Parts: sequence; C-alpha cells; structure tokens
Amino acid sequence: MSHSVEQQLSLFRYLIQSRSFGNATLRFLDSLLVSKDVKSLVEIRSSLTQLLKSESLSIIQSLAAESIHDKLLVLEFFVRAFALVGDLESCLALRYEALVMREIKSASFHLLQVSPVEWLKFVEDAVQNGFHAVAVKACEHALRCIGNNDVPKLGRDILPENLKATISEITRLRNFAMTSITSRSGSSLSTALNSSISHKRDHGSTQLDDTLPSSYGYISSMRGTGRARPDWADRRRTEHMGQV
Repeated sequence: MSHSVEQQLSLFRYLIQSRSFGNATLRFLDSLLVSKDVKSLVEIRSSLTQLLKSESLSIIQSLAAESIHDKLLVLEFFVRAFALVGDLESCLALRYEALVMREIKSASFHLLQVSPVEWLKFVEDAVQNGFHAVAVKACEHALRCIGNNDVPKLGRDILPENLKATISEITRLRNFAMTSITSRSGSSLSTALNSSISHKRDHGSTQLDDTLPSSYGYISSMRGTGRARPDWADRRRTEHMGQV
C-alpha cells in the first residue's frame, strides 16, 4: 500500500475518532474507493472494512449516555459507511439494531415507530443477500411489534388491507428464510457424511459409526441386530417381566 493511501486511511480514522459523522466524511470514504487498479482497490476496501469494524465497535459502546437521536445518527453513518465498502453483513446488522432501538424507544417517542413497510424492506434486503438468520429474527420481531400495535399507531397511511398484505409477505419471507437455513444445515451434514464415506472407502472401510453425529447413536447401535426398538423399550420390557 502506497504512503499516500496510508495517509488517507489515517485521515479517515481521524475523522471518525473526532466524531465527524456527516456527509463530507462519507464522500471522503467514497473517494478512497475510486481506483483503476483492482488489486489496490481490494486491499483498500479490506483495510477500510477492518478500520470501520474496529472504530464502530468502540464508538457504539461509548454511546450509552448519549440521546436516542445521537445514537441513531451514529448508527446511520456506519450503516452507510459499511454499505459503501461492501460489507453487507455489518450494514444489515447495524440496520437491525437501529430498527430495534427505535421500536423500543417508540413507547416514549411515537415518531420513532418503525412502520411495517420499513420492516418488510429490511427483511427483503436480508433475504436477497442470503442473510437468512437475521431475516428470521427481524420477521419475528416485526410480527410481534405489529401485533402489539393498533392500525392508527402504525401510521395514517397504513390501511388495514395494506397491513394485512405486509404481514402476509413478512410471514412468507420468514418461512422461506427458515426453510433455507434448514436446507443449508441438511446440505452441510450430507456433504460431511459423503466426505467421510469417501475417506473411509479410500482406506478400505465402509463403517459409518464414527462418522455420524451423536444423535444418530441409537440408530447405529441397531445396525445388523434386527432390533426395531431403542434401548429404553427393552429395559421397560425387562422390568415388566421381572415383576411378573
């Protein structure tokens, strides 16, 4: 990395540490990402991502005594900054935190109320980018918050039929995200098992007992014995015969 780039990164760090969370700082960040050299761009993007993660964690932890307005401004800045450097995971995580914070504080400040459309937009972005776990959390939180409010509290522009459609779409996306998580887990298990089978076949063995998770223990214990019941059933039968 050139000396001039290192100086620019140092300046960006200084701007963040001096709490300069305005559009000018974001424009400066954007200017750092303009490069004709792909290798240099990747290196700069990586350095900026690490810098943002480190500084955002420190700054957000220091906001405990600040007003809700100031907290949300800082979160919004880092959401936009992470979006610029392409760190979608951090961007979505902070967006979620901001939505939850607004929802909690909306009991005292009604203008902070998160609309169903805002929840839906977040869930759509999370699902579209493959972050299904946070999408499920957001869906459940959204449905709970919507269920705890009547229509007037959700905004003058929210009609009952529109709210019903929004709830239906959030529910659909939640189910899709949950299915994707389950499918991915099953695929990972299948891949691991296939890999183990291939490894043992290459080494002259086809026994699978030590490749299976512990939850498969009672199944493997019945292999080749002709038993159709788990151990607890046999123990109960033995105890009954002893009593007779």
